[in-house]
Order: sequence, then structure tokens, then C-alpha cells
Amino acid sequence: MRFLAAIGLGTMLVMLGGVSRAWIDPRVLADTANGRNAHFLVVLRSHVEVADVARRAERHEARAQLLVGDLRSTARASQASLVADLRARGARFRPYWIVNAVAVEGRRSLVEALAARPDVERIETNRAFRGASGSHGPLVAARGTGVEWNIAKIHAPEVWQAGDTGQGIVYANADTGVDWTHPALKRQYRGWNETAAAHDYNWWDAVHADIDGNGTNPCGFSAAAPCDDLTGVFHGTHTMGTAIGDDGAGNQIGVAPGARWIACRNMDQGTGRPSTYIECLQFFLAPTDLQGGNPNPALHADVVGNSYDCPPAETCSAGSLQQAVETMRSAGIFMAVSAGNSGPGCSSVQDPPALYDSSVSVGATDMNDQIAGFSGRGPVTTDASNRRKPDVVAPGVGVRSSVAGGGYGAKSGTSMASPHVGATVALLWSAFPALKGNVDATEQVLERSAVPLTTSQGCGGDSPSQVPNNTYGYGRIDALAAYRAAQAPTATTMLTARSVTVAEGTGGRHVATVTVRLSGASEGPVRVSYRTTDGTARAGRDYAGASGTLVFVPGVRERRIAIRIVADRLRERNETFYLTLTLPQNAVLTRTRVAVTIRDDDR
Repeated sequence: MRFLAAIGLGTMLVMLGGVSRAWIDPRVLADTANGRNAHFLVVLRSHVEVADVARRAERHEARAQLLVGDLRSTARASQASLVADLRARGARFRPYWIVNAVAVEGRRSLVEALAARPDVERIETNRAFRGASGSHGPLVAARGTGVEWNIAKIHAPEVWQAGDTGQGIVYANADTGVDWTHPALKRQYRGWNETAAAHDYNWWDAVHADIDGNGTNPCGFSAAAPCDDLTGVFHGTHTMGTAIGDDGAGNQIGVAPGARWIACRNMDQGTGRPSTYIECLQFFLAPTDLQGGNPNPALHADVVGNSYDCPPAETCSAGSLQQAVETMRSAGIFMAVSAGNSGPGCSSVQDPPALYDSSVSVGATDMNDQIAGFSGRGPVTTDASNRRKPDVVAPGVGVRSSVAGGGYGAKSGTSMASPHVGATVALLWSAFPALKGNVDATEQVLERSAVPLTTSQGCGGDSPSQVPNNTYGYGRIDALAAYRAAQAPTATTMLTARSVTVAEGTGGRHVATVTVRLSGASEGPVRVSYRTTDGTARAGRDYAGASGTLVFVPGVRERRIAIRIVADRLRERNETFYLTLTLPQNAVLTRTRVAVTIRDDDR
């Protein structure tokens, strides 16, 4: 796994013995050739429409509880027969509920047997993969300056002066682990009460056995206390420090030092699997005790920092990973994601989860607000979406933060940039509880308050004056400007839209209609741009992509967007794509994105 998390090739329908079976990733077949054992993910057909569940919750606090309840009950009921089958066969496996999937280890005969089950939808790869750090260059010794330059650059101290330091917010990172005893981190650890540590519900180790092949690990496996296993790099300890670090003795390295943190280790010394990444997201949504029992969504993370990707050469289970990320956003959990270090070329934001529309992707800048040469650029072309990325940028060159053993060092990378954004959200949600859990509105605040930065690179046809663009997104984040934007009175003119569900139909006759409504008075015409973006449904294959601008002239309060559904006669799971609303004029969006679910009606 590369530090910055996962991409996969498309799955394919294979014919085994002349019978049409579940969708199987061709890499699973390659991995199980010649009698070899392999790791793979078995994804079941039953699933939860998370967007629909989230809409049932009247309050943000109830959303995670509802989601977890439905996800767990669906997984428990639908996995019972499969689990019994695996036990009878003596297979090694681990079930999940954030996606209805089971991680399995076995041979080709087991793959074929599971593919023949009517309750199995697809079988994805769960390969181990290792990559370079999401930091650019080595760890460098650096002397402390009190408030570090990157923290001052985004004006976090001015927000502290207003009394808001992230208190009451839980920040999480899935990484190489964390040295929880570090002086800049110990006080903020949710498992520390100033006299003793309680790691239940605050730490999870998703590395249960050797993954990288060397048979050992400095932290051991299924570690019962937070530990950073990447000696010499200490990636997780470093990124955590940038988010919340402060030792009270002059090392002010974190954006939100009043927040509390929890963590999950998803790699074995830099080598992980798609299942370990998914397992950490599941823990953040409903933390458990150290035995993995008694999940409690009331203790879920508010913000998650993600500093990994998985390049195409290494491959991951992109479908299941995207489903997990979508679930986190539906639960009201903000995910700040590194844009990747594959720059400076255009379309170098190419790996999940940075390329997802549901992720807030972060590029890296230096102390002069210049884009780092390594920082990934858009537009996203690997999924044919031509989606603009990154969303914003933040300091990521020469960032000084904590390293295991109580020390400090400077590193560069989009890994270093991402925690600035997640921790800025912690500041905002601490200051404005009504904003907490509203990921769409929070993303809007960050974008419209960012320092606009332009470029002549021209990625995706960007003009030299265009903002947002495919190099800087909306610009470099500014915590104080975001604080003021969130504090400003809300405009009276609001644009609203709701998610919809449409039957797939046959012959291309069905259309999904999204209604955008205008409420309140406006001083002039209201405009809003829209575009469709892929989820599990793909443009061209499942629906006809659409984009344009809606104009509300005086007296018009409702406009509709019709999107043609592409029909087939295959029995398949329901699929979802999104309609994203951007660039409102003379009005404020209540949400930037709505889901369109295509309900399969083939028999």
C-alpha cells in the first residue's frame, strides 16, 4: 500500500465449466493458478442503500446508529449460510459489514465453489501490496519554532484565539500506527485519562498476521496498544502530529490540538491489503473493544485522515473500497484524502480513494503557496470521469511533526498536506456544532474560503485565471477564513435537491429526474452548474452522463434535470451514481451532491 489508498482493475464475468457464475476478478484466477493459495474478497448480493438510510435520520447523531444497525443486520442475515459453508470447508476467513463482504484465503477450488453460490455477487482480489511512502523524500531533522510555519500559514492560531481548538471532536487516522506515548500526542489520545490508558474503542490493529512476508513485526500482530511499526519513517505518528499535536512545551505542530484522536493500523510495515483498509474504516464507524466485539457507533470518529493510495501496478478492490468510503460520508464522517505524489503531470490523480467524488482530495504546496512538483494533478481520467481534482491544497513541503520515540522531523508529501484539511474541519465542527456531520456544507465552506491560486499548466484545458483548476483545486485552505465563512449569516435564498431512485427498465425508456428547488427571495437570476459523476453505476454503461447549468429567472422556483438510464437484461445489484451541484450564483446550496439509485428490475 502506498502512503497517501486503493485501485483495482474492473472485474470480469467468467465462465467456469460452461456455467455463468459470480463476477470474478481475473487477478484472483491468476493468484490461484497451479494450486496456489490466495487472498480474496467475497462480496454478497444483499446490500444496504446507505443514502436512503441516512435520510431517515432526523438528526446527525442518529445517522451512524441507523446505518450501523442496518449494515450489521443485513450482513448477519445474508452471510450466515456462506460463513457456515466456509467453516465446513476449514477455510480461513474474516467477515465485514461496512461492505457486505468476507475476506477469504483459499485455492481455486474454493473460488469456484463460492462463485457458484447464488448469494455471491463478485469475488475481488485481496492481494498484499507495498509501495513508496506518501511522503516525498526522507525524514529530515528540523528545529522547532513554536507554532510551525505550516500551522501559521493556514491561520489556525487565530481560530485558537477565539477559543476553538477542536475540543469535542474525534480525529482518526488509518496508517502505520501511532506512538501514543509521544509527548505531543499522549494528552490528546482518547484512551488516556491523565492517569491510565484504556485502548478499548480507541485503537484497533487490522494486521492480524504477517502480510509483508518477513514473518515478524516490531509491534507484533493484533497489537493491544497503539504502535507505529514503520521504523525510520513513522508515517502514522507524523501525520497524526500535524492534525492534533502539541506537547505544551513549545512544539505546536498540530492544527487542532484540542481534538481527541483514535487510530487503526492498516499495514504490516508498509504492506497492506484492501481488507485491512476496509477493516479500519469499519472500526472508525463503530469502534469496538480490543477483541473486536460490542461495536458502538456512538463513539465513531468525526474526521478521518487518509494518506494512502494503491497504484494500478499493485491493484486493490476498488469497488468495495468505494462502497466503504461512500458509507463513511453518508454517516456524516469527513474524510480528508491525500491527492497522491505522482505529479507534476496532468491527470496524475489516478488512484482511489483520491479520485472518488465522495473524497475531499488534498494537494501539497510549499511556504510560498507554490504547488509541489510531486503533487498529483487532475483531471481524473482513469475512470473516464474527467473529474476535477484536487479539491483543495494545503502545506506539504518541509512539514515538521512528531516521530516515534518522542522526536520530531520534517517530511514532504501530500500525506503531510491532508491532515491540515481534516484538522481544519475539526476546528469548524468544534466552533459550529450545527455544521458537524454535514460533509457537503463543510466542503463548500472550505472551498469558498480557500485562497485562490492560479496556474498556467493548463491541465484539463484550464485557463491561466481559472479557479477552481486541476492543479490547486479551489486553492490553499485558510482555517480563519473558513471560520468566518461558517460564522457568516446564511443567505435566505437556498437551492435544494433530493436523492432519487428509478427502475432500470428496458429499452432505454426510463429516465431519472432530479428536481432542484429554489426557496427564498433573490436579487437576480439564480444559476447553478451540475454534472453527473460515477459511483457503482458508470456513465455510458448504466446511464447517460449529463452536465450543464440551470437558470432560475424571477418567478421560477423549480427546475428538473432528466438523466437517461441505460437498460440491460442482467440480474445485478442496485447501482448508484451522483449529481453534483457547483458554482451557485445568488443562492446557497443546502447540499452539493445527491444520489441517483438505479433499481434493478430484471427477473
